[in-house]
Amino acid sequence: MPVQPDPARPSLFTWEFAADPYPAYAWLREHEPVHRTTLPSGVEAWLVTRYADARQALADSRLSKNPVHHSTHAHRTGRVGIPGERQANLMTHLLNIDPPDHTRLRRLVSKAFTPRRVAAFEPRVQQLTDRLIDGFAARGSADLIHEFAFPLPIYAICDLLGVPAEDQDDFRDWAGMMIRHGGGQRGGVGRAVKRMRSYLAELIHRKRADLGDDLISGLIRASDHGEHLTENEAAAMAFILLFAGFETTVNLIGNGTYALLRNPGQRELLQDSIARGETGLLETGIEELLRYDGPVELATWRFATSPLTIGGVEIPVGDPVLVVLAAADRDPARFADENTLDLARTDNPHLGFGHGIHYCIGAPLARLEGRAALATLLTRLPDLQLAESPENLRWRGGLIMRGLRELPVEFTPENLQENPL
Repeated sequence: MPVQPDPARPSLFTWEFAADPYPAYAWLREHEPVHRTTLPSGVEAWLVTRYADARQALADSRLSKNPVHHSTHAHRTGRVGIPGERQANLMTHLLNIDPPDHTRLRRLVSKAFTPRRVAAFEPRVQQLTDRLIDGFAARGSADLIHEFAFPLPIYAICDLLGVPAEDQDDFRDWAGMMIRHGGGQRGGVGRAVKRMRSYLAELIHRKRADLGDDLISGLIRASDHGEHLTENEAAAMAFILLFAGFETTVNLIGNGTYALLRNPGQRELLQDSIARGETGLLETGIEELLRYDGPVELATWRFATSPLTIGGVEIPVGDPVLVVLAAADRDPARFADENTLDLARTDNPHLGFGHGIHYCIGAPLARLEGRAALATLLTRLPDLQLAESPENLRWRGGLIMRGLRELPVEFTPENLQENPL
């Protein structure tokens, strides 16, 4: 007799699930912590939901990032990975490769994200933050996603890469097409990726004749000094830093602001702390927001290169494994009061930026941008509040990232003449 489906098992990947996936993940953690499912793309994959299993999987060398290890050819049709990256010859980046190539490329790029270099970038991030808030502060209302959380990391990462100011609005348009793919045709994403690829190839050629202090120039110098970085690798690295770097920060700022607005007691504690010139609660608060409703819901694709066991479940060779960071970071076996937002939480080894050799290389920059964005919003717009009921807000329907489509807010208009910036 066929096995009857469990009526208690929650539905995954519906619009209702996108709005609040945490009850479904709690059920999976308890009943099927390593769960085989069919994704919306039709690809079958394993979801890993418990914290201990997630940490194991994220650091397991038998789980490759390279899609050539997939047991099917789904990656060739764009159903695995970023749509359009294969057609645009942008596959050779940190999210798709293993050591030793991963080690070599990460070493080159990590020079752009040292604590010293990120700290030196702080005045520029603050300048961008204030400029964007200037654009709507006197109006008394805004969509914080499109007017603030989205453009801030775009302009910041463009500066870091060395994209000229006159070209940055093009990047903003392409990036907008890429993160709207949950509600539109995948072909639009592919076109945006191809345009970005063409631009990056042209920019690399231009910079060879006029190297600067930016990341793309650094990649070119490394290639010219024997690091064997091909032009495709340089373009792919610039692409993935833009793609992964900006959307993670968009969602950190958007989800973080939304969580504070839904938890007024915690928001008030943070505002008071910032007003006193303290930084401790802001720093622990960013980590808690990453845990509570982080920007990356599922870690990017991994593929079993040999049989392995996760959580007592045998994973066959070639099967995709998706570690559910959002589920692991609310595992009551690791986090006390897992569904409570506690900005002062100090025992907080969350997986919001991953774990192991693929830990997010841009995490220091994302943290900096998140701190600047939240502190400045709460200081300049102290009575910020939602302008729409939470049940009417829409979440993007993508697989990996978790973020709002829009975040309409209201506040007392700021008198820019009395508060020049």
